[in-house]
Amino acid sequence: MSEAEKPPLLTPLMRWFMLAMVLANIAGQMSPLLMPIYLTELGASIGQVGLVFTLTSVVILALQIVGGWISDSIGRLRAIAIGSVGGIVRFIALLLAPSWQWMLVALAVYQFPFALVGPSFGAFIAENSTEENRGKVYGITGTIYQVTGVVGPALGGFLVGAGGFKKMLLVAAVFYTVAAGLRIWMATTMRSPQEREPTALSIASFKSSMAVMLSMLVAGGVITWILVTDGIGDIAFRMSQELQPLYLEKIAGLSIQQIGLLGSIFALATMFTPMLSGKLSDQFGERVPIFSGFLLTFGGYMIFLQARTFPFFSLSWIVFGISAGFLGPAYHSLISKVVPARLLGTFSGVFDSSLGFVSLPAPWLGAQLWEKFSPRMPFVITAIASLAMLPPIWLKFRAPERQAEFQEI
Repeated sequence: MSEAEKPPLLTPLMRWFMLAMVLANIAGQMSPLLMPIYLTELGASIGQVGLVFTLTSVVILALQIVGGWISDSIGRLRAIAIGSVGGIVRFIALLLAPSWQWMLVALAVYQFPFALVGPSFGAFIAENSTEENRGKVYGITGTIYQVTGVVGPALGGFLVGAGGFKKMLLVAAVFYTVAAGLRIWMATTMRSPQEREPTALSIASFKSSMAVMLSMLVAGGVITWILVTDGIGDIAFRMSQELQPLYLEKIAGLSIQQIGLLGSIFALATMFTPMLSGKLSDQFGERVPIFSGFLLTFGGYMIFLQARTFPFFSLSWIVFGISAGFLGPAYHSLISKVVPARLLGTFSGVFDSSLGFVSLPAPWLGAQLWEKFSPRMPFVITAIASLAMLPPIWLKFRAPERQAEFQEI
């Protein structure tokens, strides 16, 4: 087949899918970087901020497994549409929360849509691409996704500076409602060519899926090593992730607008590497971009820990962004090759929940290290963990042929 006759990497269905994703995630990206600061404005201490993110994580962990299984059973678009309706409710809850205690409840509600949308996203892309070009497709979609990270944080920071957090949340709610309408329309009028017929949601089906997933996680292959390394990394990253905005504001002295701009700088830098990551994955294997990504993450934290001014923090965020651009497409591509397509949603839910339960106390622990030792301590531990993961990634992250017993369920 000539180049002119080759079908486009992104089908019309994928283009509508990505448009809705961009609108929804512009809304979603406006607040996370600034939410720890908002919680302190509502009266929360550093320790209470860590506690809030620890407790709200419980909700998504409890629901992700079921959400992934529902996605496999009823279809990706239907699951995403149902989750998006819940997303509208979450923004209403965030707008109405009057204190940090009520914001804790609102942030818990905020997690419900992710239980259905999150496990469906990567699985939908895998179902609408071939294994030969899957890395490239994840690269393209990853690049498009970063538009949301460029626009969202900067817009969020601008709106907070101009009119406060409530105004920012209201604008985000409008963006998300439009995206939810698109997703509902897609679910009722469109269907993926490779989508299977919906199956009944039964306890027997759920148990069968869980048994297969658990056997894959403990089989000692690539999936097991991804679980082990990501478990270590998840603990380390959750120890510092929610504390970064507070470090930038309270220790480095950056303004809200500058912190929002850092989020956009991160996303802009991330846009330059997903397609390269996809090409490297397709040509040389996924371990090459994954290894490169974690090496760059370590370098980013080294710059971050030495930075004192906005330009140097910007440089660290650029390195973080390049790193994230390498990691995302490669991880998705690797997982899609070692997990049966009909169980990708369930796997995503089981895998993310397993990691999440392991790292559940990490935000609280990071806050304790901040208060009792040094604000720098959580970030030092994250940097060391990034470096420690490099040997197992290089030695173990190879995609084997799928085992027959996992293909027919």
